[in-house]
Amino acid sequence: MSLMPKEIRMPSAASSKPIRITRIRSLHPLRWKENLLAYLFMAPSLLLFGIFLFYPLVKSVYLSLHLTDPRGRVAAFAGLDNFQELLTSEKFYQSLKVTFSFTLLTVPTGLVIALLFAALSHNKLRGIRVFQFVFSLPIAISVGTGSVIWMMLYHPSVGILNYVLSLFSAAPVGWLTDPAVALLSVSIMTVWMNLGFNYIVLLSGLQGVPEEIYDSAKIDGSGPIRTFVQLTLPLISPTIFFSAIVSVIGAFQSFGQMHILTRGGPMNTTDVVVYNIYQDAFVNFRFGIGSAQALLLFAFILVLTLIQFKFFEKKVHYQ
Repeated sequence: MSLMPKEIRMPSAASSKPIRITRIRSLHPLRWKENLLAYLFMAPSLLLFGIFLFYPLVKSVYLSLHLTDPRGRVAAFAGLDNFQELLTSEKFYQSLKVTFSFTLLTVPTGLVIALLFAALSHNKLRGIRVFQFVFSLPIAISVGTGSVIWMMLYHPSVGILNYVLSLFSAAPVGWLTDPAVALLSVSIMTVWMNLGFNYIVLLSGLQGVPEEIYDSAKIDGSGPIRTFVQLTLPLISPTIFFSAIVSVIGAFQSFGQMHILTRGGPMNTTDVVVYNIYQDAFVNFRFGIGSAQALLLFAFILVLTLIQFKFFEKKVHYQ
């Protein structure tokens, strides 16, 4: 509570000089008005978060503890039976394995390619803006549009990829129908789709490095590769760490490309956890199992993010 002193002068019996007495005046009503104004400004955001984030989370917890009928209405209380069924289900562990494999295929590759493109287009050369525009273009393409484009590229008979292979007398590849390469094909499409975001973030990190550091490195006789490895990478390590966290979370939440390109096939080789949730909740109408899977996925992402902060943030150099 904010306080403000106020002086009151009173005559003294022993002296003709007035005595100063300090009285504390409360400014509590003013602080209360400031808090009310702040909550009013926050109200639209809190309302949106409540409708689209907090309520679905509470509803998912509620449904995960119940069995539902095909219409989605609660039929009976199940307790932890849905979680027990998932933790003893081979299909659930298979989807987790596919999700981890998909993350390992997409996240490191996407970061390395985006970092390479950002480093090449960071130099102030004539016409470099064109390359920056091209490298960042995938961010403007939605998952659905990108999936349709790559579906045509992967087409077994009219796709450009098999046509290029035929020029070298190579056998056509079932990019989306062969269990050996289906996950790799979806991963390539995902790396391209996420390239725009990673490129823009890493390029902004490179542009934030002061030019004086590069000038000092040149004076000391440091070459471009040594400068990039020993100076640039440590300076942009917070940006790389941020991109890695976002990419891992995005990989675990991937759904659209699997739904459009492979529908979880062939032989469940692209059946990631989110697509498995979609199948159980919105195809088989098992909303309890679907909600339980969503909560377990949330727990996995949370634990994995905490692990990244615990072990990998130590290598991040903050200025």
